[in-house]
Amino acid sequence: MQRLPQPSESHALGAFTGAQHNGARLFEILACIGDANTTESALGLFREAVTALGADAGVFMSHLRDDASRTSLRSLWACDPVWAAEYASHNWFEHDPWLRHATHDAEPIRSSALKLTSAEEEAFVAAASMYGFRSAVIAPAPSHIGLSRVGVLCIGSQYPEFFEGEAFARERVWVRALAMELHRWLLQSMRQELLLRSRITEAEIELLRHEDAGHSSKVIGAALNVEGKTIDCRFQRLNAKLDAADRRTALRIAKLYGLL
Repeated sequence: MQRLPQPSESHALGAFTGAQHNGARLFEILACIGDANTTESALGLFREAVTALGADAGVFMSHLRDDASRTSLRSLWACDPVWAAEYASHNWFEHDPWLRHATHDAEPIRSSALKLTSAEEEAFVAAASMYGFRSAVIAPAPSHIGLSRVGVLCIGSQYPEFFEGEAFARERVWVRALAMELHRWLLQSMRQELLLRSRITEAEIELLRHEDAGHSSKVIGAALNVEGKTIDCRFQRLNAKLDAADRRTALRIAKLYGLL
């Protein structure tokens, strides 16, 4: 049986979180990552953050779900790329205890404290441990629209007890902040992609604001000095751009992707 590596003094969590230069670099990353211009830039900063935290691997995932049948999982992988491929090929999304934790709890947690609920989740943890997650911190990134948009960050180490001990109190602050900034970046990225793909105009976004306020077509038309049926036609074009069945669904999609 292979002997798992044990954390020495040089691999202790406190040795990294207590280092002043690592804290300063982490602060710089947090200030920049939310506004990164490209995926490559965001991923590079993410990898730097993982290193500054003294960890070996990191994964961030954002799950979006609307009222209908559409769901979207976006991710950044600062780890062995084979793990990303394994995650996709084995459909680990369906049995991911990290993501499950994020859907019902906003508090960061160590993987050692995470209660697994199925044999599939146990298999997931065993697989993840092979790619730098023998110990880990899971940090949810909640949003103002509840379970419809949930993010989760997992920072991992090859050392089984790396995240144990008193230093976790400091680590959880950094990891929580990093999770929220990554979620902010990913939302902005997805918002821009939707705007480019759908070619929604500012006037159409204003229509959605009226819808969010509960205004009827007649009321909106009066505000814009057009007939109500003209507003109905404009909403039909807007719904088509967002692939939405109706204006309420269009409004929900707009909120999910941060258009409002």
